[in-house]
Amino acid sequence: MISKKSLLLGVMVGGAISSAATLLSTPASGKDFRNRAKYQGLEWKDMLENLKQDGLRLKNQLTKTSKEGAALVKELTQEMKSSVEEWKLAVEPHQENIYEYLDQIESSLKDLEEKINKQ
Repeated sequence: MISKKSLLLGVMVGGAISSAATLLSTPASGKDFRNRAKYQGLEWKDMLENLKQDGLRLKNQLTKTSKEGAALVKELTQEMKSSVEEWKLAVEPHQENIYEYLDQIESSLKDLEEKINKQ
């Protein structure tokens, strides 16, 4: 991302180069040139002010968005913790039965293996 300093420096250098090129290539009188330069200077000033305002709006929007995102992540985390706790409470009473069923299944599989190996 371009930093503010490098953007401003680029705009200023570009403005200086374009002013010098205009000065060297202009066929107009000094008074006309000064009027055009003054007008161009005002345009550049307005453009820089608009860039500054846009940058500030962008900064404010990013700040607001990041705060909203942080709050949303915090809320989602709390909801997930709550859901996990509820799940644990729902599963815990049945946990012993689940282990018994798993032991029975394992025992049945061993018996089946033994019968297959005997044949």
